[in-house]
This record gives sequence, C-alpha cells and structure tokens, in this order.
Amino acid sequence: MESTRIMLPPLPNSTTVLVLGILSIVACWCIGIVGLAFGIIALVMSGRAAKVYMENPGQYSETSYKNMQAGKICAIVGTCISSIFLIYMLFYMLIFGTIFSLIPWSNIMSGM
Repeated sequence: MESTRIMLPPLPNSTTVLVLGILSIVACWCIGIVGLAFGIIALVMSGRAAKVYMENPGQYSETSYKNMQAGKICAIVGTCISSIFLIYMLFYMLIFGTIFSLIPWSNIMSGM
C-alpha cells in the first residue's frame, strides 16, 4: 500500500519568528538596541502564532510550530543578552561622562 502524506500549510509567521530570533542574537552587540527590538518583535509574533496554533493544531504543520518555538527561544536569549549589553553601555557612558565632567577643561584650555 502506498502511504499518502497530507501536506499541511505552515504556521503563519513561523519562519519570520525564527529569523528575527536569530537576528536578535546576532545584533545584540549593536549597543543592545537593535537586538532588543528584533527580540521583542519576535516574542510578540511568536505569542500570536502559538495562539493560532493552539486554537486548531491539526490545521498547521508541526515542523513550522517547532520552528516558531526555536525562534522564540532565540528571541528570549537575544533579548536577555541585548538588555544586559544595553545596561552595561549605559553604565559605561554614565561613568565616563562623570569622569570627563570632573576634568577642569577651562584650566586646560586657558593653559594652552
């Protein structure tokens, strides 16, 4: 007997969630803002996609659901790393801003 496979359509935005999740990890070193934006967008889209899948799981392929879950995990990791890096950069700028504001620039400039 020949087995027939029914090709189910992919879950909407599952590939987009995966791509944005991966990009959130890759772009987390861009002062944290770019990776944070990609991660948040991917998390919102994954929430909507999971809701659509849970309403009728037999209508979409399981592979696309697993891709969406992998993208969600990547987005969580990218969002966490981006947040930590953004906080680090803000702290770094605060410290060096304070140090440079304490330098007597008027004395340095008038001595030249």
